[in-house]
Amino acid sequence: MHIGCPTEIKPQEYRVGLTPNAVHEAVVHGHTVTVQAGAGVGAGFTDEDYVAAGAQIAGTAEEIFAAAEMIVKVKEPQAPERAMLREGQILFTYLHLAPDPDQTRDLMHSGATCIAYETVTDDRGGLPLLAPMSEVAGRLAPQVGAWTLQKANGGRGVLLGGVPGVGPGRVLVIGGGVVGTQAARIAAGMGADVTVLDRSLPRLRYLDDVFGGVFRTAYASAGNTIDLARQADMIVGAVLIPGAAAPKLLSRAQLSELKPGAALVDVAIDQGGCFETSHATTHEDPVYEVDGIMHYCVANMPGAVPRTSTIALGNATMPFMLALADKGWRAACEADPHLLAGLNVHAGRLTNYAVGRALGIDVTSPALVLKQAA
Repeated sequence: MHIGCPTEIKPQEYRVGLTPNAVHEAVVHGHTVTVQAGAGVGAGFTDEDYVAAGAQIAGTAEEIFAAAEMIVKVKEPQAPERAMLREGQILFTYLHLAPDPDQTRDLMHSGATCIAYETVTDDRGGLPLLAPMSEVAGRLAPQVGAWTLQKANGGRGVLLGGVPGVGPGRVLVIGGGVVGTQAARIAAGMGADVTVLDRSLPRLRYLDDVFGGVFRTAYASAGNTIDLARQADMIVGAVLIPGAAAPKLLSRAQLSELKPGAALVDVAIDQGGCFETSHATTHEDPVYEVDGIMHYCVANMPGAVPRTSTIALGNATMPFMLALADKGWRAACEADPHLLAGLNVHAGRLTNYAVGRALGIDVTSPALVLKQAA
């Protein structure tokens, strides 16, 4: 199979879809790989690194989209990229379709087969291709939140770790999954007073058993959420419903109950955000204020540390990428129901129920699509 890896064009996105190690593996498997010139520079990989791994170098994205049978990316395709997709082509990347009707419509119109990293599953019920970036974003959240809390950036002027004689900042993490756990660990490591909210009692028990004494846990009832939010200097939104739009955890009306200058870090912004007042920002202009509350809503947080993020993501995606290249999408999905769960769009049809509910679009079962394609 001919695999193509274009340069990411989303603002301030420095990750790349294939590492040189992934290219080498694909070439060893007998595939042709073309990487756009300069695609890996932001993550510390030169064109020479890719050539040494066996890749061809193309000057433009147009060349890659025209020649490749499978496109491997990091972020959802932007409008110019979607216009270059074609019927029968495989797209393997993050999609986050639920809050993005324009992208969904364009992908359906393209006729391509689109497999989303964020809905691929595993035997434990996890999301193995989302997890590494969730770990990165979770660990970044207290770091960027601490920056947002600085007075020069509009925040309360609170130091998370405090100093002798002055108490630490209070951090509320809403959601005890991968993002929330990592955010809580780092915030506690910075010396903050941390509480994690979740609705799953087994998850709360796990967190308490493993991290008891490092941070506290509480049940995410509506009452607990607003009570703890009133006390917080920083609130990290870390709630995920796989494939679906994120639930809104705090309304605009409730912002008036928060401490002036408090920081909201919305790690769920890729799925539409979990605060009513959230809208996506970029690393270039990451923070905005609503009713005296500072919002950090960068939609590609891991892009701030592209070297770490690219390698971590590449480690996770490589086996699935190779399966798709070795077998084709149909045989690969037949052999692996977890990869089939990643199928979001095929030949003009939407195949993810959570996205369909969010956007009001009819959905065709992935299993039915697979059967009809046989």
